[in-house]
Amino acid sequence: MRKGVIGLGALNYDVLYVVERIAGGGEEVGIIDMKKVPGGSAANTIVALSRLGVDVGFVGIVGNDKEGELILEDFRKERVETRIRKEEGYTGAAIGFIDARGERALYIHPGVNDRLCMENIDMGFVDNAKFLHTSSFVNKEQLEMQCELAKRMNSKLSFSPGMLSFKYELADLAELIERSEVVFLSLKELNSLDSVKRADYEKGAEVLLNIGAKIVCVTLAEKGCYVADSTGESHLIDACPTKDVVDTTGAGDAFAAGFLFGLLQEKGMYESGKTGNLVASFCIREYGCRKGLPFKLSFPKKV
Repeated sequence: MRKGVIGLGALNYDVLYVVERIAGGGEEVGIIDMKKVPGGSAANTIVALSRLGVDVGFVGIVGNDKEGELILEDFRKERVETRIRKEEGYTGAAIGFIDARGERALYIHPGVNDRLCMENIDMGFVDNAKFLHTSSFVNKEQLEMQCELAKRMNSKLSFSPGMLSFKYELADLAELIERSEVVFLSLKELNSLDSVKRADYEKGAEVLLNIGAKIVCVTLAEKGCYVADSTGESHLIDACPTKDVVDTTGAGDAFAAGFLFGLLQEKGMYESGKTGNLVASFCIREYGCRKGLPFKLSFPKKV
């Protein structure tokens, strides 16, 4: 049976520090709490989709260390079928600092993630899905691998550039954008691209649509999201009212899961965008990218 979504991206083990505030250079700030959890942008989206009842899988690489085994164990618990290679070395790591407003600072160590290459990818597994959802790696070799994979595969491409937006020029990402059914970015990520800088979300999304993306989703934090497609349809969709926001980490990953869930249910952009906002609103009520994600959410008749 064909899967709904296969994920591909960096696999990290996250260590999250809840702090009084994000420290500046030379400052000393107290740590309130610490949490250790599996992470990685595409992996977070895949776990969210699994909880929503979608049949999912993941392709990636981990080290032969305790953190790598914890990541694999979590995927098993979340009912994610995997094609994950184990390599001698350290699993990718992310250290995050989250302040009282839910804002964050992240530091990434790629570990063995930078060894993932086309030879490690089971194309039969990837092609047995309606969507391949992929997100950023630290090194450019993996961007080249993602471009090569996009050329070869039969599944529709869902692309969340994440940190790639800040590292590369728009021309570097153009091939993936051109081949994407859906591109997901935050407004900050969108405005970091050289050809989009200082543009508003509508003009920025138009740039990506002109490159070839079928749908562009721009998340706008507390203002919700803007979604547009190549036919000229577009919507600015209000965020779901959410009290007690504690951590915005992973909100974009959760939004992507909700939006893809809508598309898999053959819903339109507006309903899919509202569902993306809804799933993100659950995520930001808890620390970390996955703890707050909802289980078995039925597609709402009125979102």
